[in-house]
Amino acid sequence: MVQMKFLRFVFAIIFAVVCVSCGKRPDSFSTEKSASTNEQIFQVKGVVEEVKPDGKSAVIKHEEIPNYMAAMTMEFETKNTNELRGLKPGDAISFRMIVTCDDGWIDQVKKLNVPPTESPSRSTFRRVRDVDMLSVGDALPEYHFTNQLGQAVSLSEFKGQAVAIDFIFTTCPFPTMCPRLSQNFSEAQKKLKELPNALTNWHLLTISFDPEKDTPAVLKDYAARFNYDPQHWSFLTGDLVEITAIAEQFGQTFWREGGSISHNVRTAVIDTNGKIQKIIPENKWTSDELVAEILSAAKKP
Repeated sequence: MVQMKFLRFVFAIIFAVVCVSCGKRPDSFSTEKSASTNEQIFQVKGVVEEVKPDGKSAVIKHEEIPNYMAAMTMEFETKNTNELRGLKPGDAISFRMIVTCDDGWIDQVKKLNVPPTESPSRSTFRRVRDVDMLSVGDALPEYHFTNQLGQAVSLSEFKGQAVAIDFIFTTCPFPTMCPRLSQNFSEAQKKLKELPNALTNWHLLTISFDPEKDTPAVLKDYAARFNYDPQHWSFLTGDLVEITAIAEQFGQTFWREGGSISHNVRTAVIDTNGKIQKIIPENKWTSDELVAEILSAAKKP
């Protein structure tokens, strides 16, 4: 009897450890969990908005996943091109969403036997300032923000430095979206600081497009999770007009959908002359690639 009580205690400890892995709640809407890989598996339904030309990713408007993610529209990757074969915009589907600490993908995609629907219209943030899209070689316009320390920041302050800019919101849950961008910036920061005879004229700027929730204090806590160095990495918030304008200039879009924010991904590198060196779409770049771009931008005469 004592032995049985002991075994139950051990199993309870193991279950508790598994449940808190990766910071996920034990009551998540998950059908399966793996202690060895920290995978969480969710059964989800949604509507296809776009199938990417590579055949391995699709933009899907999905339902709410209780205790994990609000209903939103986002791009998902698959491991197998056959998963998305034959799908088109408007198709209703079911699929499994697999999430680990640092990755996420879908599989078992099945078309549902219901009439296709039109892609839903997006309830976007209002556009209040007409701006032109930026291209490589264009000068970075002036914008004003507030950093994670509550200090005023102007983009013109970084003239003479290589600057990398990305856009996130701190409550973004999916590991391959905002968390991956922040992790890549964190890795790039570490690599740049550890280079022999390392250059110092570089800075990372992470701009939140959820200024209502992402206050300086929230951004400071978020930054600490990624071991940021305030001498080289700033987290910015500010007026939504300014945030929307600079985002649109880089092709970054974001919109309210249900209880959360849907968005695409853009990362930009600015050289020491304040000119756009590169605009990187999507989230597939690595920290090594970013380091190479920053070093090139930092050496511009």
